[in-house]
Amino acid sequence: MRSCRLWTRLNSAGVFAFIALLIVTQWSYAVVPLLLAATLLAGLVFALRDADWQGLDREDGLFCLTLVAYGGLWLLDVWRSGHWPVGEGNQGILLPLWPLLAAVMLVWLRLFPPDPVVLWQGVGCGALGAGSIALYERVVLGHERASNGMNAIPFGNLALLLGALSLLAALWSSGTGKGRHPWWLLFALSAAMAGLLGSLLSGTRGGWIAMPFLMLLGHRAAAGLMPSNVRHCILGGVVVMLMVVLLIPQTGVSGRIGLAVDNVQQYWQDESRGTSVGLRLEMWRAGYALFLERPLTGWGEGHLEAARDALVEQGARHPGIRQHDQLHSDLIDTAARRGLVGLSVLLLLYLVPLWLSGGDSPRQALTPI
Repeated sequence: MRSCRLWTRLNSAGVFAFIALLIVTQWSYAVVPLLLAATLLAGLVFALRDADWQGLDREDGLFCLTLVAYGGLWLLDVWRSGHWPVGEGNQGILLPLWPLLAAVMLVWLRLFPPDPVVLWQGVGCGALGAGSIALYERVVLGHERASNGMNAIPFGNLALLLGALSLLAALWSSGTGKGRHPWWLLFALSAAMAGLLGSLLSGTRGGWIAMPFLMLLGHRAAAGLMPSNVRHCILGGVVVMLMVVLLIPQTGVSGRIGLAVDNVQQYWQDESRGTSVGLRLEMWRAGYALFLERPLTGWGEGHLEAARDALVEQGARHPGIRQHDQLHSDLIDTAARRGLVGLSVLLLLYLVPLWLSGGDSPRQALTPI
Protein backbone atom coordinates (compact mmCIF):
# COMPACT_ATOMS: atom_id res chain seq x y z
CA MET A 1 0.00 0.00 0.00
CA ARG A 2 2.84 2.38 0.85
CA SER A 3 4.44 1.55 -2.51
CA CYS A 4 1.18 2.42 -4.32
CA ARG A 5 1.02 5.78 -2.57
CA LEU A 6 4.59 6.54 -3.64
CA TRP A 7 3.92 5.88 -7.32
CA THR A 8 0.65 7.79 -7.16
CA ARG A 9 2.47 10.82 -5.74
CA LEU A 10 5.20 10.59 -8.36
CA ASN A 11 2.59 10.40 -11.10
CA SER A 12 0.74 13.37 -9.61
CA ALA A 13 3.95 15.42 -9.59
CA GLY A 14 4.78 14.40 -13.15
CA VAL A 15 1.33 15.20 -14.53
CA PHE A 16 1.31 18.56 -12.73
CA ALA A 17 4.74 19.47 -14.12
CA PHE A 18 3.83 18.42 -17.66
CA ILE A 19 0.62 20.45 -17.81
CA ALA A 20 1.82 23.47 -15.84
CA LEU A 21 5.09 23.83 -17.79
CA LEU A 22 3.86 22.70 -21.20
CA ILE A 23 4.18 26.10 -22.89
CA VAL A 24 5.78 28.03 -20.05
CA THR A 25 9.30 26.60 -20.32
CA GLN A 26 11.22 25.32 -23.33
CA TRP A 27 11.42 21.56 -23.91
CA SER A 28 9.22 20.68 -20.94
CA TYR A 29 6.81 19.03 -23.39
CA ALA A 30 9.51 16.43 -24.04
CA VAL A 31 11.57 16.36 -20.83
CA VAL A 32 8.68 15.76 -18.41
CA PRO A 33 7.16 12.82 -20.38
CA LEU A 34 10.59 11.23 -20.61
CA LEU A 35 11.01 11.61 -16.85
CA LEU A 36 7.60 10.00 -16.40
CA ALA A 37 8.74 7.20 -18.69
CA ALA A 38 11.80 6.72 -16.47
CA THR A 39 9.45 6.49 -13.49
CA LEU A 40 7.48 3.87 -15.38
CA LEU A 41 10.62 1.82 -16.05
CA ALA A 42 11.41 1.87 -12.34
CA GLY A 43 7.84 0.86 -11.67
CA LEU A 44 8.20 -2.17 -13.93
CA VAL A 45 10.69 -3.51 -11.43
CA PHE A 46 9.18 -2.41 -8.14
CA ALA A 47 5.49 -1.58 -8.52
CA LEU A 48 3.58 -3.66 -11.06
CA ARG A 49 2.91 -6.54 -8.70
CA ASP A 50 1.12 -4.10 -6.36
CA ALA A 51 -0.90 -2.49 -9.15
CA ASP A 52 -4.67 -2.80 -9.37
CA TRP A 53 -4.99 -4.32 -12.84
CA GLN A 54 -8.72 -4.75 -12.36
CA GLY A 55 -9.03 -0.97 -12.52
CA LEU A 56 -8.36 -1.11 -16.26
CA ASP A 57 -11.45 -1.42 -18.45
CA ARG A 58 -12.58 -1.69 -22.05
CA GLU A 59 -12.31 2.06 -22.58
CA ASP A 60 -8.64 1.98 -21.63
CA GLY A 61 -8.10 -0.78 -24.16
CA LEU A 62 -9.80 1.21 -26.93
CA PHE A 63 -7.78 4.31 -26.09
CA CYS A 64 -4.54 2.32 -26.19
CA LEU A 65 -5.44 0.53 -29.43
CA THR A 66 -6.19 3.87 -31.09
CA LEU A 67 -2.89 5.38 -29.96
CA VAL A 68 -0.94 2.28 -31.02
CA ALA A 69 -2.67 2.27 -34.41
CA TYR A 70 -1.84 5.93 -34.95
CA GLY A 71 1.80 5.61 -33.91
CA GLY A 72 2.22 2.25 -35.62
CA LEU A 73 0.92 3.55 -38.95
CA TRP A 74 3.22 6.56 -38.68
CA LEU A 75 6.23 4.30 -38.10
CA LEU A 76 5.13 2.07 -40.97
CA ASP A 77 5.01 5.14 -43.19
CA VAL A 78 8.52 6.09 -42.05
CA TRP A 79 9.73 2.59 -42.95
CA ARG A 80 7.96 2.75 -46.32
CA SER A 81 9.37 6.13 -47.29
CA GLY A 82 12.76 5.86 -45.61
CA HIS A 83 12.31 9.35 -44.18
CA TRP A 84 12.10 10.19 -40.46
CA PRO A 85 10.26 13.47 -39.69
CA VAL A 86 12.19 16.00 -37.65
CA GLY A 87 9.91 19.04 -37.70
CA GLU A 88 10.82 22.68 -37.52
CA GLY A 89 14.19 23.17 -35.84
CA ASN A 90 14.53 19.40 -35.30
CA GLN A 91 12.02 19.66 -32.45
CA GLY A 92 9.80 16.89 -33.81
CA ILE A 93 12.36 14.12 -34.02
CA LEU A 94 10.40 11.91 -31.59
CA LEU A 95 6.98 12.62 -33.12
CA PRO A 96 6.20 9.09 -34.39
CA LEU A 97 7.07 7.64 -30.97
CA TRP A 98 4.89 9.92 -28.84
CA PRO A 99 1.60 8.06 -29.50
CA LEU A 100 3.19 4.77 -28.43
CA LEU A 101 4.63 6.35 -25.29
CA ALA A 102 1.20 7.89 -24.62
CA ALA A 103 -0.44 4.44 -24.76
CA VAL A 104 2.05 3.02 -22.26
CA MET A 105 1.73 6.08 -20.01
CA LEU A 106 -2.06 5.81 -20.11
CA VAL A 107 -1.89 2.32 -18.64
CA TRP A 108 0.66 3.45 -16.03
CA LEU A 109 -1.43 6.45 -14.98
CA ARG A 110 -4.55 4.33 -14.75
CA LEU A 111 -2.78 1.80 -12.53
CA PHE A 112 -1.52 4.56 -10.23
CA PRO A 113 -3.88 7.48 -10.96
CA PRO A 114 -2.73 10.97 -9.98
CA ASP A 115 -4.81 13.12 -7.68
CA PRO A 116 -7.46 14.93 -9.79
CA VAL A 117 -7.01 18.08 -7.70
CA VAL A 118 -3.32 18.16 -8.63
CA LEU A 119 -4.18 17.67 -12.29
CA TRP A 120 -6.60 20.60 -12.30
CA GLN A 121 -4.08 22.72 -10.39
CA GLY A 122 -1.56 22.02 -13.14
CA VAL A 123 -4.09 23.11 -15.75
CA GLY A 124 -4.73 26.36 -13.90
CA CYS A 125 -1.04 27.13 -13.39
CA GLY A 126 -0.32 26.44 -17.05
CA ALA A 127 -3.12 28.75 -18.19
CA LEU A 128 -2.04 31.53 -15.81
CA GLY A 129 1.54 31.16 -17.01
CA ALA A 130 0.50 31.35 -20.66
CA GLY A 131 -1.63 34.44 -20.10
CA SER A 132 1.09 36.17 -18.08
CA ILE A 133 3.73 35.48 -20.73
CA ALA A 134 1.41 36.70 -23.47
CA LEU A 135 0.68 39.95 -21.61
CA TYR A 136 4.38 40.54 -20.92
CA GLU A 137 5.42 39.97 -24.52
CA ARG A 138 2.67 42.11 -26.03
CA VAL A 139 2.53 44.98 -23.50
CA VAL A 140 6.10 45.20 -22.15
CA LEU A 141 8.22 43.83 -25.00
CA GLY A 142 5.92 45.05 -27.75
CA HIS A 143 5.98 41.82 -29.74
CA GLU A 144 3.48 41.60 -32.58
CA ARG A 145 2.39 38.12 -31.46
CA ALA A 146 2.93 36.37 -28.13
CA SER A 147 4.77 33.07 -28.58
CA ASN A 148 7.23 32.49 -25.69
CA GLY A 149 9.99 31.69 -28.17
CA MET A 150 8.02 28.97 -29.97
CA ASN A 151 5.68 28.99 -32.95
CA ALA A 152 2.81 31.33 -32.09
CA ILE A 153 0.21 28.88 -33.42
CA PRO A 154 0.80 26.02 -30.94
CA PHE A 155 1.37 28.55 -28.17
CA GLY A 156 -2.00 30.18 -28.80
CA ASN A 157 -3.89 26.94 -29.32
CA LEU A 158 -2.45 25.33 -26.19
CA ALA A 159 -3.19 28.48 -24.19
CA LEU A 160 -6.80 28.24 -25.39
CA LEU A 161 -6.92 24.56 -24.47
CA LEU A 162 -5.60 25.25 -20.96
CA GLY A 163 -8.10 28.08 -20.57
CA ALA A 164 -11.01 25.87 -21.61
CA LEU A 165 -9.83 23.11 -19.28
CA SER A 166 -9.65 25.64 -16.45
CA LEU A 167 -13.34 26.33 -16.98
CA LEU A 168 -13.95 22.60 -16.69
CA ALA A 169 -11.88 22.63 -13.48
CA ALA A 170 -14.38 25.09 -12.02
CA LEU A 171 -17.23 22.82 -13.10
CA TRP A 172 -15.49 19.76 -11.66
CA SER A 173 -15.09 21.41 -8.27
CA SER A 174 -18.76 22.39 -8.28
CA GLY A 175 -19.88 18.92 -9.30
CA THR A 176 -17.78 16.92 -6.85
CA GLY A 177 -17.65 19.24 -3.88
CA LYS A 178 -13.84 18.99 -3.85
CA GLY A 179 -12.07 22.29 -3.87
CA ARG A 180 -15.37 24.16 -3.63
CA HIS A 181 -13.67 26.88 -1.61
CA PRO A 182 -14.26 30.35 -3.15
CA TRP A 183 -10.51 30.74 -3.66
CA TRP A 184 -10.46 27.60 -5.79
CA LEU A 185 -13.27 28.90 -7.99
CA LEU A 186 -11.50 32.25 -8.32
CA PHE A 187 -8.27 30.46 -9.25
CA ALA A 188 -9.97 28.34 -11.93
CA LEU A 189 -11.91 31.22 -13.48
CA SER A 190 -8.84 33.50 -13.46
CA ALA A 191 -6.87 30.75 -15.17
CA ALA A 192 -9.62 30.37 -17.77
CA MET A 193 -9.51 34.09 -18.54
CA ALA A 194 -5.70 34.00 -18.72
CA GLY A 195 -5.72 31.09 -21.14
CA LEU A 196 -8.25 32.78 -23.42
CA LEU A 197 -6.21 35.99 -23.24
CA GLY A 198 -3.05 34.10 -24.17
CA SER A 199 -4.79 32.74 -27.25
CA LEU A 200 -6.03 36.17 -28.30
CA LEU A 201 -2.65 37.87 -27.82
CA SER A 202 -0.89 35.13 -29.78
CA GLY A 203 -2.79 36.17 -32.90
CA THR A 204 -3.72 32.55 -33.61
CA ARG A 205 -6.88 33.02 -35.62
CA GLY A 206 -7.67 29.33 -35.96
CA GLY A 207 -8.14 29.09 -32.21
CA TRP A 208 -10.46 32.07 -32.23
CA ILE A 209 -12.85 30.16 -34.49
CA ALA A 210 -13.03 27.42 -31.85
CA MET A 211 -13.71 29.82 -28.97
CA PRO A 212 -17.50 30.15 -29.40
CA PHE A 213 -17.87 26.37 -29.65
CA LEU A 214 -15.77 25.84 -26.52
CA MET A 215 -17.84 28.40 -24.64
CA LEU A 216 -21.10 26.73 -25.65
CA LEU A 217 -19.68 23.32 -24.76
CA GLY A 218 -18.65 24.54 -21.31
CA HIS A 219 -22.02 26.20 -20.78
CA ARG A 220 -23.78 22.97 -21.69
CA ALA A 221 -21.49 20.88 -19.49
CA ALA A 222 -22.34 23.12 -16.54
CA ALA A 223 -26.03 22.22 -16.72
CA GLY A 224 -26.96 20.39 -13.55
CA LEU A 225 -23.68 21.33 -11.86
CA MET A 226 -24.17 25.07 -11.42
CA PRO A 227 -27.23 27.28 -10.96
CA SER A 228 -28.35 28.78 -14.25
CA ASN A 229 -27.74 32.35 -13.05
CA VAL A 230 -24.12 31.50 -12.19
CA ARG A 231 -23.62 29.86 -15.59
CA HIS A 232 -25.03 32.89 -17.38
CA CYS A 233 -22.85 35.26 -15.34
CA ILE A 234 -19.68 33.31 -16.12
CA LEU A 235 -20.54 33.12 -19.81
CA GLY A 236 -21.35 36.82 -19.85
CA GLY A 237 -18.05 37.64 -18.14
CA VAL A 238 -16.08 35.69 -20.72
CA VAL A 239 -17.95 37.40 -23.57
CA VAL A 240 -17.30 40.84 -22.05
CA MET A 241 -13.59 40.09 -21.68
CA LEU A 242 -13.38 38.93 -25.30
CA MET A 243 -15.17 42.05 -26.52
CA VAL A 244 -12.86 44.33 -24.51
CA VAL A 245 -9.78 42.62 -25.93
CA LEU A 246 -11.28 42.86 -29.41
CA LEU A 247 -12.03 46.58 -29.12
CA ILE A 248 -8.62 47.62 -27.74
CA PRO A 249 -6.38 48.27 -30.80
CA GLN A 250 -3.17 47.64 -28.85
CA THR A 251 -4.03 43.95 -28.44
CA GLY A 252 -3.77 43.46 -32.20
CA VAL A 253 -6.82 41.18 -32.30
CA SER A 254 -9.04 43.42 -34.43
CA GLY A 255 -6.10 44.07 -36.75
CA ARG A 256 -5.49 40.34 -37.24
CA ILE A 257 -9.16 39.76 -38.03
CA GLY A 258 -9.21 42.63 -40.54
CA LEU A 259 -6.01 41.34 -42.11
CA ALA A 260 -7.51 37.87 -42.53
CA VAL A 261 -10.57 39.30 -44.30
CA ASP A 262 -8.33 41.36 -46.57
CA ASN A 263 -6.15 38.30 -47.33
CA VAL A 264 -9.20 36.28 -48.39
CA GLN A 265 -10.43 39.07 -50.64
CA GLN A 266 -7.01 39.39 -52.28
CA TYR A 267 -6.83 35.64 -52.82
CA TRP A 268 -10.20 35.21 -54.52
CA GLN A 269 -9.67 38.33 -56.62
CA ASP A 270 -6.28 36.92 -57.76
CA GLU A 271 -4.50 40.01 -56.43
CA SER A 272 -2.13 38.11 -54.12
CA ARG A 273 -1.73 34.49 -53.05
CA GLY A 274 1.38 34.99 -50.94
CA THR A 275 -0.39 36.39 -47.88
CA SER A 276 -0.72 34.49 -44.61
CA VAL A 277 -4.23 33.25 -45.35
CA GLY A 278 -3.50 32.91 -49.06
CA LEU A 279 -0.63 30.49 -48.45
CA ARG A 280 -2.83 28.36 -46.22
CA LEU A 281 -5.45 28.13 -48.96
CA GLU A 282 -2.71 27.26 -51.44
CA MET A 283 -1.43 24.48 -49.15
CA TRP A 284 -4.92 23.07 -48.70
CA ARG A 285 -5.55 23.06 -52.43
CA ALA A 286 -2.17 21.43 -53.05
CA GLY A 287 -2.90 18.79 -50.42
CA TYR A 288 -6.28 18.01 -51.92
CA ALA A 289 -4.80 17.68 -55.41
CA LEU A 290 -2.05 15.37 -54.16
CA PHE A 291 -4.56 13.28 -52.22
CA LEU A 292 -6.57 12.71 -55.40
CA GLU A 293 -3.44 11.39 -57.11
CA ARG A 294 -2.74 8.79 -54.39
CA PRO A 295 -5.92 8.45 -52.36
CA LEU A 296 -5.33 5.09 -50.67
CA THR A 297 -1.92 5.32 -48.98
CA GLY A 298 -0.76 8.83 -49.87
CA TRP A 299 2.69 10.05 -50.83
CA GLY A 300 4.49 9.12 -47.62
CA GLU A 301 6.76 10.95 -45.18
CA GLY A 302 9.25 13.12 -47.04
CA HIS A 303 7.80 12.40 -50.48
CA LEU A 304 4.81 14.67 -49.91
CA GLU A 305 7.11 17.69 -49.76
CA ALA A 306 8.74 16.70 -53.06
CA ALA A 307 5.34 16.29 -54.73
CA ARG A 308 4.24 19.65 -53.35
CA ASP A 309 7.37 21.32 -54.70
CA ALA A 310 6.68 19.75 -58.10
CA LEU A 311 3.32 21.52 -58.16
CA VAL A 312 5.12 24.78 -57.42
CA GLU A 313 7.58 24.14 -60.26
CA GLN A 314 4.65 23.63 -62.61
CA GLY A 315 3.26 27.01 -61.56
CA ALA A 316 0.14 25.44 -60.07
CA ARG A 317 0.75 26.74 -56.54
CA HIS A 318 2.51 29.70 -54.92
CA PRO A 319 6.26 29.23 -54.15
CA GLY A 320 5.71 30.38 -50.57
CA ILE A 321 4.22 27.03 -49.55
CA ARG A 322 7.71 25.50 -49.77
CA GLN A 323 8.61 27.17 -46.49
CA HIS A 324 6.27 24.92 -44.50
CA ASP A 325 6.78 21.28 -43.55
CA GLN A 326 3.06 20.74 -42.85
CA LEU A 327 -0.04 21.71 -44.81
CA HIS A 328 -1.59 23.63 -41.89
CA SER A 329 -4.43 21.15 -41.54
CA ASP A 330 -4.06 17.79 -39.86
CA LEU A 331 -6.87 16.32 -41.93
CA ILE A 332 -5.57 17.53 -45.30
CA ASP A 333 -1.92 16.85 -44.48
CA THR A 334 -2.66 13.31 -43.27
CA ALA A 335 -4.90 12.58 -46.27
CA ALA A 336 -2.16 13.67 -48.68
CA ARG A 337 0.66 12.05 -46.69
CA ARG A 338 -0.93 8.72 -45.71
CA GLY A 339 -4.12 8.59 -47.77
CA LEU A 340 -7.46 7.23 -46.67
CA VAL A 341 -5.73 4.72 -44.41
CA GLY A 342 -4.00 7.46 -42.44
CA LEU A 343 -7.06 9.69 -42.46
CA SER A 344 -9.20 6.89 -41.03
CA VAL A 345 -6.77 6.33 -38.15
CA LEU A 346 -6.58 10.07 -37.46
CA LEU A 347 -10.37 10.27 -37.31
CA LEU A 348 -10.34 7.37 -34.84
CA LEU A 349 -7.93 9.36 -32.69
CA TYR A 350 -10.42 12.24 -32.68
CA LEU A 351 -13.68 10.32 -32.45
CA VAL A 352 -12.96 7.41 -30.07
CA PRO A 353 -12.63 9.69 -26.99
CA LEU A 354 -15.81 11.54 -28.00
CA TRP A 355 -17.68 8.28 -28.46
CA LEU A 356 -16.50 6.82 -25.16
CA SER A 357 -17.47 9.93 -23.19
CA GLY A 358 -20.66 10.65 -25.12
CA GLY A 359 -22.94 8.76 -22.73
CA ASP A 360 -21.30 9.96 -19.52
CA SER A 361 -23.12 12.13 -17.04
CA PRO A 362 -21.64 15.63 -16.52
CA ARG A 363 -19.89 14.47 -13.34
CA GLN A 364 -18.37 11.44 -15.06
CA ALA A 365 -17.32 13.47 -18.08
CA LEU A 366 -15.42 15.91 -15.85
CA THR A 367 -13.46 13.17 -14.08
CA PRO A 368 -9.97 13.48 -15.63
CA ILE A 369 -8.67 9.96 -14.96
